[in-house]
Amino acid sequence: MPDSVLPAIRVAHAHKRYGAHAVVQDVSFALAPGETLVLLGPSGCGKTTLLKLLNRLVEPDAGTIEVNGQDVRRQPPAVLRRGMGYVIQQVGLLPHYTVAENIAVVPRLLGHSPDSIIDRTTALLNRLHLPPERYANQYPHQLSGGQQQRVGLARALAADPPIVLLDEPFGALDPITRASIRREFRELEELRRKTVVLVTHDVTEAFELADRILLLNAGQVQQLGTPRELLLQPANDFVRQFFAAERLALQLRTLTLVDVAPFLPESQPAESAQTTIQEVLEHLTLAGQPRAARPYSFDLAQLMAAFGQALQREETAWKR
Repeated sequence: MPDSVLPAIRVAHAHKRYGAHAVVQDVSFALAPGETLVLLGPSGCGKTTLLKLLNRLVEPDAGTIEVNGQDVRRQPPAVLRRGMGYVIQQVGLLPHYTVAENIAVVPRLLGHSPDSIIDRTTALLNRLHLPPERYANQYPHQLSGGQQQRVGLARALAADPPIVLLDEPFGALDPITRASIRREFRELEELRRKTVVLVTHDVTEAFELADRILLLNAGQVQQLGTPRELLLQPANDFVRQFFAAERLALQLRTLTLVDVAPFLPESQPAESAQTTIQEVLEHLTLAGQPRAARPYSFDLAQLMAAFGQALQREETAWKR
Protein backbone atom coordinates (compact mmCIF):
# COMPACT_ATOMS: atom_id res chain seq x y z
CA MET A 1 0.00 0.00 0.00
CA PRO A 2 1.51 3.39 -0.98
CA ASP A 3 2.53 5.61 1.96
CA SER A 4 0.25 8.37 0.63
CA VAL A 5 -2.86 6.17 0.95
CA LEU A 6 -4.63 6.33 4.32
CA PRO A 7 -5.39 2.76 5.43
CA ALA A 8 -9.07 1.92 5.71
CA ILE A 9 -8.15 -0.22 8.73
CA ARG A 10 -4.93 -0.23 10.72
CA VAL A 11 -4.27 -2.60 13.60
CA ALA A 12 -1.09 -2.10 15.63
CA HIS A 13 0.09 -4.58 18.28
CA ALA A 14 -3.40 -5.72 19.27
CA HIS A 15 -3.70 -8.02 22.27
CA LYS A 16 -6.70 -9.73 23.85
CA ARG A 17 -6.80 -12.18 26.74
CA TYR A 18 -9.58 -14.08 28.44
CA GLY A 19 -8.19 -14.88 31.85
CA ALA A 20 -4.89 -16.67 31.36
CA HIS A 21 -5.64 -17.47 27.72
CA ALA A 22 -4.14 -15.13 25.12
CA VAL A 23 -6.58 -15.07 22.18
CA VAL A 24 -4.94 -12.33 20.10
CA GLN A 25 -1.21 -11.75 20.51
CA ASP A 26 0.60 -8.73 19.07
CA VAL A 27 -1.34 -8.64 15.78
CA SER A 28 -0.58 -5.82 13.33
CA PHE A 29 -1.73 -5.15 9.77
CA ALA A 30 -2.94 -2.34 7.52
CA LEU A 31 -5.70 -2.70 4.96
CA ALA A 32 -6.03 -0.45 1.92
CA PRO A 33 -9.41 0.95 0.85
CA GLY A 34 -11.16 -1.54 -1.41
CA GLU A 35 -9.00 -4.49 -0.33
CA THR A 36 -10.36 -7.87 0.79
CA LEU A 37 -8.52 -9.46 3.71
CA VAL A 38 -9.35 -13.00 4.80
CA LEU A 39 -8.61 -14.04 8.38
CA LEU A 40 -7.77 -17.72 8.12
CA GLY A 41 -6.72 -20.38 10.57
CA PRO A 42 -7.79 -23.40 12.61
CA SER A 43 -10.66 -23.28 15.10
CA GLY A 44 -9.78 -21.28 18.20
CA CYS A 45 -6.93 -19.36 16.57
CA GLY A 46 -8.43 -15.93 17.35
CA LYS A 47 -9.86 -14.91 13.97
CA THR A 48 -13.39 -14.10 15.16
CA THR A 49 -12.08 -12.23 18.20
CA LEU A 50 -9.80 -10.20 15.93
CA LEU A 51 -12.74 -9.37 13.65
CA LYS A 52 -14.82 -8.23 16.64
CA LEU A 53 -12.02 -5.93 17.78
CA LEU A 54 -12.56 -3.93 14.59
CA ASN A 55 -16.16 -2.95 15.43
CA ARG A 56 -15.74 -2.96 19.21
CA LEU A 57 -17.89 -5.97 19.91
CA VAL A 58 -14.75 -6.95 21.81
CA GLU A 59 -12.35 -4.41 23.36
CA PRO A 60 -8.57 -4.95 23.10
CA ASP A 61 -6.41 -5.18 26.20
CA ALA A 62 -3.59 -3.38 24.39
CA GLY A 63 -2.77 -1.98 20.99
CA THR A 64 -4.37 0.47 18.59
CA ILE A 65 -7.12 -0.02 16.04
CA GLU A 66 -7.90 2.75 13.56
CA VAL A 67 -10.64 2.99 10.97
CA ASN A 68 -10.07 5.66 8.32
CA GLY A 69 -7.38 7.20 10.51
CA GLN A 70 -9.51 7.44 13.66
CA ASP A 71 -8.95 5.43 16.83
CA VAL A 72 -12.07 3.28 17.24
CA ARG A 73 -12.03 3.86 21.01
CA ARG A 74 -12.70 7.55 20.41
CA GLN A 75 -15.93 6.78 18.59
CA PRO A 76 -19.19 5.63 20.20
CA PRO A 77 -19.62 1.95 19.28
CA ALA A 78 -23.04 2.57 17.70
CA VAL A 79 -21.64 5.27 15.42
CA LEU A 80 -18.65 3.11 14.47
CA ARG A 81 -20.86 0.13 13.62
CA ARG A 82 -23.19 2.13 11.41
CA GLY A 83 -20.24 2.66 9.09
CA MET A 84 -19.61 -1.08 8.88
CA GLY A 85 -21.71 -3.86 7.44
CA TYR A 86 -21.63 -7.01 9.57
CA VAL A 87 -22.61 -10.52 8.47
CA ILE A 88 -22.46 -13.62 10.67
CA GLN A 89 -22.92 -17.33 10.02
CA GLN A 90 -26.25 -17.42 11.87
CA VAL A 91 -27.44 -14.47 9.72
CA GLY A 92 -29.44 -12.95 12.59
CA LEU A 93 -32.46 -11.83 10.60
CA LEU A 94 -35.33 -10.48 12.69
CA PRO A 95 -37.99 -13.22 12.46
CA HIS A 96 -40.98 -10.87 12.76
CA TYR A 97 -39.71 -8.57 9.98
CA THR A 98 -40.16 -9.22 6.28
CA VAL A 99 -37.15 -9.46 3.99
CA ALA A 100 -37.59 -5.83 2.93
CA GLU A 101 -37.96 -4.68 6.54
CA ASN A 102 -34.82 -6.57 7.59
CA ILE A 103 -32.79 -4.94 4.83
CA ALA A 104 -34.14 -1.50 5.75
CA VAL A 105 -33.15 -1.60 9.44
CA VAL A 106 -29.91 0.41 9.28
CA PRO A 107 -31.02 2.92 6.59
CA ARG A 108 -34.05 3.73 8.77
CA LEU A 109 -31.82 4.24 11.82
CA LEU A 110 -29.71 6.62 9.73
CA GLY A 111 -32.77 8.60 8.66
CA HIS A 112 -32.80 7.74 4.97
CA SER A 113 -35.96 8.68 3.11
CA PRO A 114 -38.63 5.98 2.57
CA ASP A 115 -38.29 6.26 -1.21
CA SER A 116 -34.51 5.84 -1.13
CA ILE A 117 -34.86 2.82 1.17
CA ILE A 118 -37.32 1.16 -1.21
CA ASP A 119 -35.04 1.85 -4.18
CA ARG A 120 -31.99 0.52 -2.37
CA THR A 121 -33.79 -2.61 -1.14
CA THR A 122 -35.13 -3.36 -4.61
CA ALA A 123 -31.71 -2.90 -6.21
CA LEU A 124 -29.94 -5.16 -3.71
CA LEU A 125 -32.52 -7.93 -3.98
CA ASN A 126 -32.18 -7.90 -7.75
CA ARG A 127 -28.37 -7.98 -7.59
CA LEU A 128 -28.48 -10.92 -5.19
CA HIS A 129 -30.87 -12.89 -7.40
CA LEU A 130 -33.86 -12.51 -5.08
CA PRO A 131 -36.60 -10.94 -7.25
CA PRO A 132 -38.28 -8.36 -4.96
CA GLU A 133 -41.76 -9.09 -6.27
CA ARG A 134 -41.35 -12.62 -4.89
CA TYR A 135 -39.16 -12.19 -1.82
CA ALA A 136 -39.59 -8.67 -0.40
CA ASN A 137 -42.66 -9.55 1.67
CA GLN A 138 -41.58 -13.01 2.77
CA TYR A 139 -40.39 -13.76 6.30
CA PRO A 140 -37.05 -15.38 7.19
CA HIS A 141 -38.61 -18.76 8.05
CA GLN A 142 -39.94 -18.96 4.48
CA LEU A 143 -36.43 -18.78 2.99
CA SER A 144 -33.77 -21.41 2.39
CA GLY A 145 -30.41 -21.10 4.13
CA GLY A 146 -28.82 -19.66 1.00
CA GLN A 147 -31.62 -17.13 0.57
CA GLN A 148 -31.33 -16.06 4.21
CA GLN A 149 -27.60 -15.53 3.76
CA ARG A 150 -28.23 -13.36 0.69
CA VAL A 151 -30.69 -11.26 2.69
CA GLY A 152 -28.12 -10.94 5.48
CA LEU A 153 -25.58 -9.67 2.98
CA ALA A 154 -28.14 -7.24 1.50
CA ARG A 155 -28.85 -5.90 4.99
CA ALA A 156 -25.13 -5.37 5.61
CA LEU A 157 -24.84 -3.43 2.33
CA ALA A 158 -28.09 -1.48 2.61
CA ALA A 159 -26.60 1.72 4.04
CA ASP A 160 -23.66 1.48 1.61
CA PRO A 161 -20.98 1.21 4.32
CA PRO A 162 -17.35 1.57 3.20
CA ILE A 163 -16.31 -1.44 5.30
CA VAL A 164 -17.93 -4.89 5.49
CA LEU A 165 -17.06 -7.50 8.13
CA LEU A 166 -18.09 -11.13 7.61
CA ASP A 167 -17.74 -13.91 10.18
CA GLU A 168 -17.96 -17.36 8.54
CA PRO A 169 -20.86 -16.08 6.39
CA PHE A 170 -21.19 -19.26 4.32
CA GLY A 171 -20.26 -21.80 6.99
CA ALA A 172 -23.76 -23.18 7.64
CA LEU A 173 -24.58 -23.80 3.97
CA ASP A 174 -24.33 -27.04 2.04
CA PRO A 175 -21.32 -27.30 -0.33
CA ILE A 176 -23.25 -26.63 -3.55
CA THR A 177 -25.09 -23.58 -2.17
CA ARG A 178 -21.88 -22.37 -0.56
CA ALA A 179 -19.95 -22.49 -3.84
CA SER A 180 -22.77 -20.71 -5.67
CA ILE A 181 -23.00 -17.88 -3.13
CA ARG A 182 -19.21 -17.49 -3.10
CA ARG A 183 -19.33 -16.91 -6.86
CA GLU A 184 -22.08 -14.32 -6.44
CA PHE A 185 -20.13 -12.68 -3.62
CA ARG A 186 -16.97 -12.48 -5.72
CA GLU A 187 -18.82 -10.96 -8.68
CA LEU A 188 -21.01 -8.53 -6.70
CA GLU A 189 -20.28 -5.03 -7.95
CA GLU A 190 -21.32 -3.58 -4.58
CA LEU A 191 -18.32 -5.19 -2.88
CA ARG A 192 -15.64 -4.29 -5.42
CA ARG A 193 -15.24 -0.79 -4.02
CA LYS A 194 -15.53 -1.74 -0.35
CA THR A 195 -12.98 -2.81 2.22
CA VAL A 196 -13.85 -6.35 3.29
CA VAL A 197 -12.59 -8.45 6.20
CA LEU A 198 -13.82 -12.05 6.12
CA VAL A 199 -13.28 -14.84 8.64
CA THR A 200 -13.15 -18.43 7.43
CA HIS A 201 -11.47 -21.75 8.17
CA ASP A 202 -12.11 -22.88 4.57
CA VAL A 203 -8.88 -22.71 2.58
CA THR A 204 -10.57 -22.81 -0.84
CA GLU A 205 -12.89 -20.00 0.20
CA ALA A 206 -9.95 -17.90 1.33
CA PHE A 207 -8.07 -18.39 -1.95
CA GLU A 208 -11.16 -17.58 -4.03
CA LEU A 209 -12.06 -14.36 -2.21
CA ALA A 210 -8.91 -12.81 -0.75
CA ASP A 211 -6.61 -10.12 -2.03
CA ARG A 212 -4.49 -10.99 0.99
CA ILE A 213 -4.71 -13.63 3.70
CA LEU A 214 -3.74 -13.23 7.34
CA LEU A 215 -3.04 -16.73 8.65
CA LEU A 216 -3.32 -17.11 12.42
CA ASN A 217 -2.43 -19.82 14.90
CA ALA A 218 -2.87 -19.56 18.66
CA GLY A 219 -3.62 -15.85 18.31
CA GLN A 220 -0.38 -15.06 16.48
CA VAL A 221 0.17 -14.04 12.87
CA GLN A 222 1.97 -16.79 10.98
CA GLN A 223 2.02 -15.01 7.63
CA LEU A 224 0.33 -12.09 5.89
CA GLY A 225 0.39 -12.04 2.10
CA THR A 226 -1.37 -12.85 -1.13
CA PRO A 227 -2.74 -16.37 -1.61
CA ARG A 228 0.11 -17.00 -4.02
CA GLU A 229 2.73 -15.90 -1.47
CA LEU A 230 1.34 -18.13 1.28
CA LEU A 231 1.16 -21.12 -1.04
CA LEU A 232 4.47 -20.77 -2.87
CA GLN A 233 6.54 -18.84 -0.30
CA PRO A 234 5.45 -20.16 3.13
CA ALA A 235 7.01 -18.28 6.03
CA ASN A 236 7.34 -21.30 8.33
CA ASP A 237 6.44 -24.96 8.80
CA PHE A 238 2.97 -24.15 10.14
CA VAL A 239 2.07 -22.27 6.96
CA ARG A 240 3.45 -25.06 4.80
CA GLN A 241 1.55 -27.77 6.70
CA PHE A 242 -1.68 -25.78 6.88
CA PHE A 243 -2.04 -25.94 3.10
CA ALA A 244 -0.49 -29.38 2.59
CA ALA A 245 -3.72 -31.38 2.24
CA GLU A 246 -5.04 -29.11 -0.52
CA ARG A 247 -1.75 -27.99 -2.02
CA LEU A 248 -2.22 -29.42 -5.53
CA ALA A 249 -5.79 -28.10 -5.88
CA LEU A 250 -4.66 -24.67 -4.68
CA GLN A 251 -1.66 -24.65 -7.02
CA LEU A 252 -3.95 -25.44 -9.96
CA ARG A 253 -6.20 -22.53 -8.95
CA THR A 254 -3.30 -20.14 -8.32
CA LEU A 255 -0.92 -20.60 -11.26
CA THR A 256 -2.04 -19.21 -14.60
CA LEU A 257 -1.13 -19.68 -18.24
CA VAL A 258 1.32 -16.81 -17.99
CA ASP A 259 3.24 -18.83 -15.36
CA VAL A 260 3.52 -21.97 -17.51
CA ALA A 261 3.81 -20.25 -20.91
CA PRO A 262 7.65 -20.44 -21.05
CA PHE A 263 7.39 -24.23 -20.85
CA LEU A 264 4.66 -24.72 -23.47
CA PRO A 265 5.51 -25.54 -27.11
CA GLU A 266 3.78 -22.46 -28.54
CA SER A 267 2.83 -19.00 -27.36
CA GLN A 268 -0.79 -18.64 -26.27
CA PRO A 269 -3.32 -15.87 -26.94
CA ALA A 270 -2.76 -12.86 -24.69
CA GLU A 271 -6.41 -12.78 -23.66
CA SER A 272 -6.04 -16.17 -21.97
CA ALA A 273 -2.88 -15.30 -20.02
CA GLN A 274 -4.60 -14.98 -16.63
CA THR A 275 -6.66 -18.14 -17.03
CA THR A 276 -5.88 -20.52 -14.17
CA ILE A 277 -4.48 -23.98 -14.83
CA GLN A 278 -7.62 -25.41 -13.24
CA GLU A 279 -9.78 -23.61 -15.81
CA VAL A 280 -7.57 -24.79 -18.66
CA LEU A 281 -7.80 -28.38 -17.39
CA GLU A 282 -11.58 -28.14 -17.42
CA HIS A 283 -11.48 -27.04 -21.07
CA LEU A 284 -9.07 -29.78 -22.10
CA THR A 285 -11.03 -32.56 -20.41
CA LEU A 286 -14.51 -31.42 -21.46
CA ALA A 287 -16.22 -34.56 -22.72
CA GLY A 288 -17.44 -34.53 -26.29
CA GLN A 289 -15.71 -31.30 -27.25
CA PRO A 290 -14.24 -31.51 -30.77
CA ARG A 291 -10.53 -30.73 -30.82
CA ALA A 292 -11.05 -27.97 -33.39
CA ALA A 293 -13.26 -26.14 -30.89
CA ARG A 294 -10.65 -26.14 -28.14
CA PRO A 295 -9.00 -22.77 -27.54
CA TYR A 296 -5.52 -24.15 -26.76
CA SER A 297 -2.84 -25.61 -29.03
CA PHE A 298 -1.34 -27.94 -26.40
CA ASP A 299 -2.64 -31.17 -24.92
CA LEU A 300 -3.12 -32.32 -21.34
CA ALA A 301 0.30 -33.98 -21.06
CA GLN A 302 2.09 -30.85 -22.30
CA LEU A 303 0.13 -28.67 -19.89
CA MET A 304 0.93 -30.81 -16.84
CA ALA A 305 4.61 -31.02 -17.79
CA ALA A 306 4.73 -27.22 -18.07
CA PHE A 307 2.85 -26.90 -14.76
CA GLY A 308 5.46 -29.06 -13.02
CA GLN A 309 8.32 -27.02 -14.48
CA ALA A 310 6.67 -23.76 -13.41
CA LEU A 311 6.29 -25.01 -9.84
CA GLN A 312 9.94 -26.08 -9.80
CA ARG A 313 10.97 -22.61 -10.99
CA GLU A 314 8.88 -20.96 -8.25
CA GLU A 315 10.42 -23.18 -5.59
CA THR A 316 13.96 -22.51 -6.81
CA ALA A 317 13.36 -18.74 -6.91
CA TRP A 318 11.92 -18.76 -3.37
CA LYS A 319 14.92 -20.63 -1.92
CA ARG A 320 17.43 -18.12 -3.29
